[in-house]
Amino acid sequence: MEFVTAGESHGPALTAIVSDVPAGIALDIDDINHDLARRQGGYGRGGRQVIETDRVQVLSGVRFSTTLGSPVTLQVVNDDHKNWTDRMPPAGERPEDLKRETHPRPGHADLVGMLKTGTDDARDILERSSARETTARVAAGGIAKAFLREMGVRVGSYVRRIGGACLDAKLEAQVRENPAAYWDAIAQSACYCPDPKTTQAMKDEVDAARKNGYSLGGEFTVIVTGLVEGLGSYTSGPERLTSKLGAALFSIPAMKGVEFGMGFRAASLPGNKVHDPIAYDDARGYYRTSNNAGGLEGGMTTGAPLIATVAMKPIPTMMAPLATVDTDTHETAAASKERSDTCAVPAASVVAEAEVAFVLADAYLDKFGHDCVHDILAARDAYLARLS
Repeated sequence: MEFVTAGESHGPALTAIVSDVPAGIALDIDDINHDLARRQGGYGRGGRQVIETDRVQVLSGVRFSTTLGSPVTLQVVNDDHKNWTDRMPPAGERPEDLKRETHPRPGHADLVGMLKTGTDDARDILERSSARETTARVAAGGIAKAFLREMGVRVGSYVRRIGGACLDAKLEAQVRENPAAYWDAIAQSACYCPDPKTTQAMKDEVDAARKNGYSLGGEFTVIVTGLVEGLGSYTSGPERLTSKLGAALFSIPAMKGVEFGMGFRAASLPGNKVHDPIAYDDARGYYRTSNNAGGLEGGMTTGAPLIATVAMKPIPTMMAPLATVDTDTHETAAASKERSDTCAVPAASVVAEAEVAFVLADAYLDKFGHDCVHDILAARDAYLARLS
């Protein structure tokens, strides 16, 4: 299962086409719209989210709330486009007095994109490199999530850090051990954090950043439960699920680090404190007595919860901008200020759910077939019967 997106931040709409979708997936549009609302939410979001009310339109591949087995086309209209029709028209000559963006932002794609494509207007770059594009990814991810629900798989996430405010390690261990007990608390948090005290500390960090005109990054964790053992492959580097998940998560704008399970802490510990002992009983079959690996061994799922933590840098656009160079004059200038967020870590966690869901949905299809959900479930059940 794959997807491609198209559209610009202030263009008419964002579109996603999802291919290799099996027939028979029960699709609730409200679930996709719920995730779109989550992507727009989270403490620290900016003025663009007031303008937009993201709702998905299904243009192909679904009939009577069930996928047909053909490509699914999804579209989210940009409400703000009506304010940009003179600056973002698809046809006509460029006006001589058109305001160009010539103050590229440090940390953004602006300058390198201008150099790469030869444009004298950073808007040609920033309209596509904007994280607004992730709206289409979340919409597309709704297809993958719906398929995974048919497989008994749940994809969720929580925010563990914003700036200097971080979730207590002991509490976080409990969340990872039993995520189902915390989904409601995460949903009720303004920062998508399972702990109210930490949520307030995160909000305080965001308030201080907003007051002083800078931005904040942080960390979030994606947790996936209900996976079967053996998804992915050990046979080549590109086929390892670790490789595919890492690539998918790093494809999200502003992501700077990815770790699975214990992650970087494993580098400082001896092997007997890192690797997960294997056990067996008749009811469970083979299982691990811990999950330091985050549900992945040798590029394959172990059946334990998949746990991936991602570090996000602060957003490059700041109301107190850094110094840059005017690309017309080569003089020092202040970086441009697009309408922006102070912090988008909670929103990024929702995008990451979509990316992880796609990798795992594709892994299920590779393992159990592509054509229809009924046959895929039958193949999965036969596999589980063999393992037992």
